[in-house]
Amino acid sequence: MDENKHFVTGLDVGTENVRAVIASVNKSGEIAIVGFNEGKSAGMRKGVPANLAGPAGAIDKMLGDAERMGGYDVRSAYVSINGSTVISTHTEGMIAVGTVEHEINDEDLDRVEDVAVSGRIPANRDALDVVPLEYALDGQGGIKNPLGMSGARLEMRANVISALTPNCENLKKATMAADVEALRLVPSPVAAAKAVLNEKQKENGVAVVDFGATTTGIAVYEEGDLQYVGVIPVGSNNITNDLAIVLAIDPDLAEEIKTRFITGDFDSEKSIAIKVGKNGERTFDRKEVEAVVKARLDEIFAEIRKKLKSAHYDQRLPEGIILTGGGAKMRDIDIFAKQALEASVKIGIPVALGGVAESVARPEFAVAVGLAIIAAESGDLPPVSGKKSKKQSKKPSAPGANPFTFIKKLFSKF
Repeated sequence: MDENKHFVTGLDVGTENVRAVIASVNKSGEIAIVGFNEGKSAGMRKGVPANLAGPAGAIDKMLGDAERMGGYDVRSAYVSINGSTVISTHTEGMIAVGTVEHEINDEDLDRVEDVAVSGRIPANRDALDVVPLEYALDGQGGIKNPLGMSGARLEMRANVISALTPNCENLKKATMAADVEALRLVPSPVAAAKAVLNEKQKENGVAVVDFGATTTGIAVYEEGDLQYVGVIPVGSNNITNDLAIVLAIDPDLAEEIKTRFITGDFDSEKSIAIKVGKNGERTFDRKEVEAVVKARLDEIFAEIRKKLKSAHYDQRLPEGIILTGGGAKMRDIDIFAKQALEASVKIGIPVALGGVAESVARPEFAVAVGLAIIAAESGDLPPVSGKKSKKQSKKPSAPGANPFTFIKKLFSKF
């Protein structure tokens, strides 16, 4: 094991899938992806835990292959958080720091941040991040970083990202049940933005839309800062379910129709037959299928646009919209989104890193890759470990038994 390297993990816990990306970080700060995996999720509903056993089991099962690939025993991770309770709130705070000769220090910045957050965020919410938008010294605004400047009165405008405390605590408990400590919870669209945006886009104005299975997250950036975060409780699975109901078929067949035959331009003029299943045993009218899909997409993107309007960013983003998430895999979805949002739209692919990064250069891995990058840049790097993967070393007490149950029973004896 190279002692000059540390390892970080991004863990994307979704309603439909769980994904992990393990990356190595050397002394120069260079990041290389060494392991990854994805698997079916369980016990999640619209981005939040419905029970603890389901997510824990899904995370444990999925991490095994990622750990074996990376040769690293995952004990902690940066974890995604989702759900419509994730919101952003703009706040302000002001403190007196002394005489006009006083130089602003880190303690002053912490104090004004506390004032900006205290009393503005309800007691039942956890502040996930506080993004300073602007500082002012003695009435002079437009300051990005006042550290070392002189002044007697310090003011701050900030964007506070928060989520309901029970959701945060239950998500941490779910990962801990899989022996993974959640070092930090990061909203999914914010993590995706870290993987797909550059500094120029953030400065000019851009939005990331993370089109997931049951939720769709939006993150807006301008002047280099995160200005807005919002989540709507609908996603690509709603399209699949609509098809299953209208066509009276099972969801797996509906998903096949959605991914194989539907394109976002909806330009077919003829009612062409769609044949699916073994030996083409099921036939559906393409126009009928397209009508079902388009109706749901209209609803989803109308909600996205409503969120952008509420944040005062509708048709005000020079860099347009970047689509990520599993829903972004739908063919020509960018064409539909461009018409629905009246903005330029691109599919977001995670930034090129070292290692096996080409294997996760897909929109559905944007959140996990972004989490790993945020962890690597945080400086809070876990110690180097050369242990074998815990998934290899665990031995259930009986075939098919839960290994965590066995370990808990063992320690309970002491």
